[in-house]
Amino acid sequence: MTAPRLPPGSLVVSCQSIPGDPFDSAELMALMARAAELGGAGAIRANGPEHVAAIRAVTALPIIGIHKVGDPSGVFITPTFEAAAGVVAAGADLVALDATLRPRPDGQTLRSQLDRIHAELGVPILADVDTFEAGLAAYRAGADLIATTLSGYTAGSTPTGPDVDLVRRLAAAVDCPVVAEGRIRTPEDVRAVFDAGAHAVVVGSAITNPTHITAHLASAVPPKWSTRTDP
Repeated sequence: MTAPRLPPGSLVVSCQSIPGDPFDSAELMALMARAAELGGAGAIRANGPEHVAAIRAVTALPIIGIHKVGDPSGVFITPTFEAAAGVVAAGADLVALDATLRPRPDGQTLRSQLDRIHAELGVPILADVDTFEAGLAAYRAGADLIATTLSGYTAGSTPTGPDVDLVRRLAAAVDCPVVAEGRIRTPEDVRAVFDAGAHAVVVGSAITNPTHITAHLASAVPPKWSTRTDP
């Protein structure tokens, strides 16, 4: 098994932009990554070869590379070997991919994709899963790390906050690192998933998405004081 290149106890900051957002550029995501490093991040998660390359140019931190390609309602986080090869060529140290039990768009099995990435790219693989069953299947297929990234975002999972229980169950069942990701917004959330057995924690929108952060806080403004108007 390829040795994981993600230090234990890492806060991984996901520097991803949303199309149409004011921060949607590789240059600005590279600045986000630099700010995250100054704040104590232990690694960065980034989407697409352009953004990975821009971030690699400004930091030596480990980069978890993904490439969102295809239909967002299905398997679209690094769904193919070619998508993985692109982010590795751009400078990613690890590859993360959708390892849910849903059909893969190229018809390949998860194991065949993991085997090829290991053999030809030589990097560790972080399997993004949504359920305990998917986590076990990804581990048995050869994933080097398992992440709870997709818990709550597929039809097979329902949590509305950090899935602490899934982290705990996976950490007790597999002997590879378990990474917590998804709806982690506060220091208390970070502590909870580490206490549950997480090797590392990924935080995205709560750090690198000003629009999301603003909307989250604005939602707490009492209606009588709110300056927002319905369309």
